[in-house]
Amino acid sequence: MARKSRTPKWLEAARKRDAEAMAQGRSDWLMRALGRAGVMPRAEAEAAIRAGRVEVDGQVVTEPFAPVSATQTVRVDGREHSLTASTRVLMFHKPAGPVVHGTDPEGVGTVFERLRAVLPEPLRGYEWLAVGRLDRDTTGLLLFTNDERFVRHGTAPQTHLPKRYVAQVEGQPNASALQRLRDGVELEDGLTRPARAESRASDVVELTLTEGRHHQVKRMLAAVGHPVLTLHREAVGDVVLDVAEGGWRELQEVEVSKALGFRSERESDEAP
Repeated sequence: MARKSRTPKWLEAARKRDAEAMAQGRSDWLMRALGRAGVMPRAEAEAAIRAGRVEVDGQVVTEPFAPVSATQTVRVDGREHSLTASTRVLMFHKPAGPVVHGTDPEGVGTVFERLRAVLPEPLRGYEWLAVGRLDRDTTGLLLFTNDERFVRHGTAPQTHLPKRYVAQVEGQPNASALQRLRDGVELEDGLTRPARAESRASDVVELTLTEGRHHQVKRMLAAVGHPVLTLHREAVGDVVLDVAEGGWRELQEVEVSKALGFRSERESDEAP
């Protein structure tokens, strides 16, 4: 008989605290709120909280999952910080090598380490979340945000946010292969959505997808007989990569709302 999986007690407690916080009209966990507002990344925030360095409304709080709202007074080492946080989104030009994970057992490094190394001091206090993933050997546009809601928007299947890739492949895809990509390819996890497929050179395919399955570009091209040699993502929505490899820039509010179709809480509240 298979053993019944059990939810860890710490996770049960965290979920209970989160539910209680929402019921009381409080907005977030303290550790996460500090990272979202740019006070300090979550790992540093957790250590600071457990060390008794954080006060909420004049009381020392040592529980990282304590509920907190933006209206409360929060101090770290005696200095007051606002928890009011707007959605911020960064463009990063990922080089080949680093992984989109918290750690890299191979020692090459992570995209989070690469990004933090080039950010100015005012932006290093944020907890930057990757919006989706790129494989270790894939280069190009990777978005980061301080807002979990934007991560969900950018990765949710129902959003159908287009992502444009350029792949150098084995062989020379003909018109029939490109049409198969446009119509949808049958993979082990089902038929893919119709895609935009164009030839840029005899062995280079531009492929725009509106879904994000695991290794989808590589699997689609392999399925039509042209395995990928190199892969680069050059656009997400209407945002086109425009920084050098290893570089970054912050997106303007209009890019987030118009080019990526994300509505902030303020915009949602103001909508009729």
